[in-house]
Amino acid sequence: MGTLTICGGGNLGHVIAAFAAHRGYDVQLLTRHPERWSHDITIDTPEGTTITGHINRISNQPSDVIPQADIILLCLPGYGIADCLTAIRPHLATGTPVGSVVSSTGFFFEALTKLSASTPLFGFQRVPFIARVEDYGHSAHLLGYKPSLSMAVEQTEQKEHLATIISQMLNTPVQLLGSYYEASLTNSNPLLHTSRLYSMWHTWHDGMVYPAQSRFYADWTDEASQLLIDMDREFFRLLAVLPVRPGSIPTILDYYESSDAPSLTRKLHSIQAFQDILSPMTKVGDGYVPDFQSRYFTEDFPYGLAIVRRLMHEHHIEAPHIERVYQWGINHL
Repeated sequence: MGTLTICGGGNLGHVIAAFAAHRGYDVQLLTRHPERWSHDITIDTPEGTTITGHINRISNQPSDVIPQADIILLCLPGYGIADCLTAIRPHLATGTPVGSVVSSTGFFFEALTKLSASTPLFGFQRVPFIARVEDYGHSAHLLGYKPSLSMAVEQTEQKEHLATIISQMLNTPVQLLGSYYEASLTNSNPLLHTSRLYSMWHTWHDGMVYPAQSRFYADWTDEASQLLIDMDREFFRLLAVLPVRPGSIPTILDYYESSDAPSLTRKLHSIQAFQDILSPMTKVGDGYVPDFQSRYFTEDFPYGLAIVRRLMHEHHIEAPHIERVYQWGINHL
């Protein structure tokens, strides 16, 4: 099957490591905390089954797990991508594909400058699984699958071959995108998360405490839906001036099979895999306050929405909703 090296040990790192190992791949892991990891990772699935995958090598040294890899997959937050690419570059074998499970936080923009032009690059438009860690380094929940994956591939003529390998690894059909912009620019987390955060907490101030921790999707509001729709419309004005094929990135309403804010809210409420996802909050006394150090903030504003905003400024496109939400979020970091 080949050797897969995963860089990073977050929610998706756990699930993909176990999933790929269970399917017969030789899995290696590059992590800052190898001492916290078991070689056997257990995940439960939406079908009620349990999968165990064996990780053959676990290290914090790129020289241990990069040279022999057939495929390298970054499962890292945006702030970790540049440093990881710099660290693995001296150990990469010529022609080894390097990809990212998340493309919307700058992977392609960083990899195209930091890695050799002979290094094939790939990245997903949306993540392949909905995943949550249960016991770090030991177990996780696979909460949901995607029926298909859209993936951009750059710097190789073997795009179809690489798509076939990834499809087999993740047991999911893979469709090729036309350019890395189609994977890097998404209305998923950078717009989806930030619109919801703003709608919940733009009136929050020091001393304000909420009585309970809200559910991120199950308590989603029409206000959040309308803001997301407005930000999405601005986002599509940007796509119109970039090398992005019409239809390659669905609008938020199309993706969620909705027609307006109320129907979008109903759709988000109905997605079973979203039901138990809580809003990023910290307990304070008898109540809760927003957790501005959560990855919803540290990832989606400076490494997600910031990329969209920067390109909008470069192309002189006005985006008042995106600008307002971005400034609010950045001011809380």
